[in-house]
Amino acid sequence: MDRVIVYVDDAAYAQQVLAPLCGRPASAHTHWVLVACAPRMTHRVSKWVSHSTRENWRTKWADKLFAQIVPTLHTPSGAVTTVVAKGPLAELTAQLQADAGGMVTAPVVDARRPKSEPVQPTGRVDGRWSSLSGTLGSVLTGFGVLWVLALE
Repeated sequence: MDRVIVYVDDAAYAQQVLAPLCGRPASAHTHWVLVACAPRMTHRVSKWVSHSTRENWRTKWADKLFAQIVPTLHTPSGAVTTVVAKGPLAELTAQLQADAGGMVTAPVVDARRPKSEPVQPTGRVDGRWSSLSGTLGSVLTGFGVLWVLALE
């Protein structure tokens, strides 16, 4: 049975990434290891919340995420393992690879939503007009500053 490690943090994005993998005929014989990567709490929040409360919140968040993703994996044998990441992903990956045993390493799929979406150019297709909007804003700002200085 093949084993695939999948890092997830958003159900909708993960389903888009996993759809081509689940469509393969070999996916019925795949053992999916879903690793939930919970969002970080800010310093201000973590200062006022206890460790056990943070762990409970992380577990509930992961359970909701897994409830949305697991039904879409189409595994009749139920070969899905869920894990909540609590430390660096490099160490967790090494541990999961070691738990798999054998000489073959399991492929890792990063199905986490990117932190920033790529910016689509605006204006003409060849990109000539895309930089014009930024230039026009700078020129207008410069004229505004000159106008204020002239009035003084």
